[in-house]
Amino acid sequence: MFTRRELGRLALAASAGALVSGPRRLLAGVTQAARPNSLINGVQVGLIVPYSLGREAGDAESILSVVTGIGISAIELQTSPVEAFAGRPPTVSGRGGGRGGGRGQMTDEERAAQAAARREAADTVRAWRTSVSMDRFKALRAMYNDAGVSIYGFKFDSGLDLEMTDEEYEYVFHVAEALGASHVTMELPTDGALLRRIGRFAERRKIYAAYHTHTQGSMTAFDEAFAASPANMSNIDVGHYVAGTGESPLPFFEKFHDRIASFHMKDRRTPANGGANMPWGQGDTPLTDLLHLVQRNRWTMPATIELEYPVPGGSTRAAEISKCLEYCRQALAQGPSSERRPRPPRTGVSE
Repeated sequence: MFTRRELGRLALAASAGALVSGPRRLLAGVTQAARPNSLINGVQVGLIVPYSLGREAGDAESILSVVTGIGISAIELQTSPVEAFAGRPPTVSGRGGGRGGGRGQMTDEERAAQAAARREAADTVRAWRTSVSMDRFKALRAMYNDAGVSIYGFKFDSGLDLEMTDEEYEYVFHVAEALGASHVTMELPTDGALLRRIGRFAERRKIYAAYHTHTQGSMTAFDEAFAASPANMSNIDVGHYVAGTGESPLPFFEKFHDRIASFHMKDRRTPANGGANMPWGQGDTPLTDLLHLVQRNRWTMPATIELEYPVPGGSTRAAEISKCLEYCRQALAQGPSSERRPRPPRTGVSE
């Protein structure tokens, strides 16, 4: 365990760039802010990590270095760096021994060995998750908070299923709470029983379950999830929405704004225009109009940058994320009317 003072020194070292070469390469050409602030005229702009950063910033300390260097002050944090920081035991996956990694057809013995290895790995992770202390997760939160970065969403990448134990479900929501997240994000299930079970745990823990969509997002995609529990929310991706439906996501926001925990931003073209991911401002996604809508209505759901367009030669992922952040700053440059102050962000499921 780190003391809070040690965590503070770690965070200061990160913001000074005293870390590994990966973050240094990522931050090449980026002007680093003294302290991050991506709350822009009432709209909290965030970033999903480490996905948006690629493979060069995989651990929690490196991610913090890059995020603060860009100037992002709130994030959706994925499972891998969180659990690695907390001491998750390493597991071995893959086809196992023989055949140089197994490109040829497997024998029955190899298939059986692979299945046994997967069961053993799953059992190891399950045992760790259902017994680990939350102290290290709280230490990660303290390290990020001391550097000026809050964690509003915990992305449980593998998702929950009906075969998992109640203890595994509790673990996921305990981690979100320890990190200070108001919601757990995961891919949208299609099983009504699963949606009801997740919703029950979310209600009990007072931490939202926010479901992410790709091109299946639509005006009706979340109907079953919303009906299953008041704690089931949306983590809609507006770029995928445009590429899947060919329509604007603005009507979805106007109708379901009170069921959106956070949303992902990228600029994609409509199906008629090829559906490609584009640098912001070059696609068909109405990002500026959407940011204005959130700002004008003082909605508090974070707007999450997700970098997916190809990084141009000579640039870095951090530099492109900085461009996306600047796009948001320009779109939100004129703040909303001062007649009303923005409501505070959600902290969990209401009583």
